[in-house]
Amino acid sequence: MDRDSHSSSPSALVIVLLPDPGVSTQKPTFGESGDVTVLGLGLARRTALAARRAGYDQVYFQARHRAAPQGIPAISDWRSLADGFALQPGPLIIVHGAVLAESGWLEKLIDVYPEPANWAAIPHKMIVLAAPAVKDAIAVLEADNGAYDLTSVQQRLTQSFGTPVAIPAAIDPLVVTTPVDVNDAEWRLLRQLVKDTDGFMARHVERPISLRIARRLASTGITPNQITSLSVGIGLSGALFFLCSQWVCQTIGALLFLAHSILDGCDGELARLKFQESRFGGIIDYWGDNVVHIAVFGCIAISWALSIEALWPLLLGVAAALGNLASAWLVYWRVMRPKKDDGPLFTSVVTVPDQSLARMLDAASRRDFIYLVVILALFGKSTWFLVLAAVGAPLFFLLLLFLALRERV
Repeated sequence: MDRDSHSSSPSALVIVLLPDPGVSTQKPTFGESGDVTVLGLGLARRTALAARRAGYDQVYFQARHRAAPQGIPAISDWRSLADGFALQPGPLIIVHGAVLAESGWLEKLIDVYPEPANWAAIPHKMIVLAAPAVKDAIAVLEADNGAYDLTSVQQRLTQSFGTPVAIPAAIDPLVVTTPVDVNDAEWRLLRQLVKDTDGFMARHVERPISLRIARRLASTGITPNQITSLSVGIGLSGALFFLCSQWVCQTIGALLFLAHSILDGCDGELARLKFQESRFGGIIDYWGDNVVHIAVFGCIAISWALSIEALWPLLLGVAAALGNLASAWLVYWRVMRPKKDDGPLFTSVVTVPDQSLARMLDAASRRDFIYLVVILALFGKSTWFLVLAAVGAPLFFLLLLFLALRERV
C-alpha cells in the first residue's frame, strides 16, 4: 500500500465553496452539510481536503442557510475574506458546491493567471480572480445582500469586469448533482489510483478487484490500517498452508497469498480516497508485506525438509529469508527513512530510479511473482519457487548494495 499525498507551495490561495441550491432536488446520498456524498465524503469536505493536499492555504465555505462541513471555516458574507487577503494576497478561487475535487486539476489551477481581464471562469463550475481584482470583486459580490450561487456570481463579475479569460481545457471538473453523476465521480476518482509503477498483472488483475473493494469500503468506518492488518493476517494464514506438501494445500496457500496481495493494494487506495495517508500506515504496510514473504519462504522450506527428511532445504529458506530481510532493511534505511515530506513513503527501491539497473530492480520488486507461486502450487512444485528465491533474494540485495555504494561514491 502507498499512503501517498501531494503537496506544493503556491502563493496564498483561497477556495470558497458555494452551496448549490438545486442539488437537494435530486436523490443521491447526502453528506454532513447537505451536499452529495462520493466515496464516503461529502463533496465540500472532499474539496477542502483535496485543496489542502494540493497546497492551498485557506479553504472557506460560503454558507447562508446551511452548516459548513466539519473542519471548514464558514463565512456568511464576502467581506469576511477581505482581511485574509490583506495579510496574504493571492488569487481567489470560487468553485461550485457540487464540484468533484481532483488533485490533477487543483494543481493545474494554481498556474492559472487570468490576464488581462483579471479573472477567468468555466461557466457554472469555477471562477479564478487575480489578486489585484479581489478587493473590487468582493465589493461587487457583497452588494444587494450578497451572491450565494455561482451563476449570480459570474453574472455580477461579467457586468463589472467584462468577459472572463477561459480556463485551460485540461481543467475540466465534474459537477455532481444526480445519482448517475455520483457513479461517474466515483470511477473518476478510482481510476486515478492506478499507478504507473504497477506491474502487468497488478494493473490488469489485482487493481480491478481492489478498486471495487475500496469503493465498497469507502463509505464504512473501516480504516486503511485495519485493512493492512487483515491483509497481513491472510498472508500469514496462507503461509501456513505451505507446511503441507500436497498440491491442494499449496494451492490454497498460494490463493491466500494472492488475496493478501490484492488487499495490500486496497488499503492504500482507501487511504488516498479518505485522505487518511500516514507515515505509520506506510511503514506497517511495507514491513507487513515483507513478514508475509519471509513466512512463505520459511514454511515452504520446513515442509520440504520434513517431506525428504533432510536439513538442507532449511538452508534455502534461510538464504531466501535473509536476502529478503536485508533488501527490505536497506531500502527502508536508504530510501524510506530519510523522507520527511507528505509524499509517498515507498516509490522505488533506490534513491536514483532513472538508471537501467535501478529500473530492473524496481520491476523485480513488483508483486507479479505471486502468480508464479500460484502456478507452481497447482502442480505441487512450490519448492521450485523457494530455489528461485534462495538465489534471487541474496542477488537482489547484492545489486541494491552495489547501487548504494556507487551512488555514495
